[in-house]
Amino acid sequence: MKERYPTKKIYVGDVAVGGDAPISVQSMTYSDTADVAATVEQINRLHFAGADMVRVAVPQMEDALALQQIKEQVSLPLIADIHFNYKLALEAAKWVDCIRFNPGNIGEKSRIKEIVKACKERNLPIRIGVNSGSLEKEFDQKYGSTAEGMVASAEYNIKYLEDLDFTDIKISLKASDVERTVDAYRMLRPKNNYPFHLGVTEAGTIFHATIKSAIGLGTLLLDGIGDTMRISITGELEEEIKVGKAILKDSGRLQEGLNIISCPTCGRIEADLVTAVAEVERRTAHIKTPMDVSVMGCVVNAIGEAKHADVAIAFGKGNGLIMVKGEVISKLPESQLVDAFVAEVEKFAEENK
Repeated sequence: MKERYPTKKIYVGDVAVGGDAPISVQSMTYSDTADVAATVEQINRLHFAGADMVRVAVPQMEDALALQQIKEQVSLPLIADIHFNYKLALEAAKWVDCIRFNPGNIGEKSRIKEIVKACKERNLPIRIGVNSGSLEKEFDQKYGSTAEGMVASAEYNIKYLEDLDFTDIKISLKASDVERTVDAYRMLRPKNNYPFHLGVTEAGTIFHATIKSAIGLGTLLLDGIGDTMRISITGELEEEIKVGKAILKDSGRLQEGLNIISCPTCGRIEADLVTAVAEVERRTAHIKTPMDVSVMGCVVNAIGEAKHADVAIAFGKGNGLIMVKGEVISKLPESQLVDAFVAEVEKFAEENK
C-alpha cells in the first residue's frame, strides 16, 4: 500500500478533510429537504450509523430556506448540493458547512463568482463536483464524457476559484463506471494538492454498488488517493456507511474494529460455520479496537491462521479450540465455543484499547 498523497487540510464544520485527517465517510439524504422532520430523521440515522458528514439536495428555494431549522437539530456537518440555480447556494451558505456545485450545470462563471463570495464570507469550503454525464459543453464537445474531459473541467474550475483567491477546495471526479472514475482521479492527482472526495456515481443497487465501489475506491485508496468518500447505493442510507467503512478497513486505511477471517464453505467443515460467523459478527459489531480474529471450520487451515490472529476458534467434530495469539487456552464443546470466543474477544479489546 502506497503512502497517502499529501493534501491540503480543510474543514467541513468540525471535521477535517485532507492532510493527516482520517478519511471520512459521508452519505446523502433522499428526503424532500423542505420536509424538515424527515430530513432530520435521516441525518440522525446516518449519525448513528457512523457517518462523518451528510449532504442534502437543494433543488428549490424552499429547500434552502429549510436548512436553518435542519442545522439547528443535527450534529453532523451539513453540505448543500447545488445544481442549476446559483441563488440557492447563496441562501444555503448562510446555514451549511460546505457547498457542493456541479460546474457542468451551474451556468456562466459569474454565478460561480457569487458562490465563492458567499463562501468566503462564512469561511466555507467548496466541493467542485465534476460528473462525466454533465460536463460543460466545451469540454464535452472536445473530449466527450471521458476521464480527460472530467480532468479538464476540474482544472478549469480549480483555476477559476484560485484566480478569485479561493483555495478551500475539495474535488470529485465521478463516473458511473469504475475505469473512467479511477483514470480521472489518477490523472488529476499529481496536478494539485487539494483533497479528493471519492465515489463511483449512480453505482446501482447494494450488490452492484458494493462491487463497483470496492474495486474503484479500493484501488484509489491503495494508490494513496482519497480524503473523503461516499458509496452511492440505490437503497438504505446506513448501507452506504457500512460499505464505506468496510472498504476503508480492508484497504488498510482505517484501523478500527474486527477483521474477521473465516474459511469458505467446503466439504471439510465440521461445524455450522455460517451461523457461528454471523453470530460472532453480530455480537462484536460494537468493538472499535483493531483486531484480527479467525473463525475456522476445520483443522486444515485453522492452526495456521490462528498463529496470526489475536483470538481464534478452530472447530473440530463436536468440539473445538479457543486460541489467543496462537496459544490454545481452552478446548470446549461446540455449543460453548462462540460464547467463550466472544468473551475472549471482548477481553482482548478491553486490554488493548
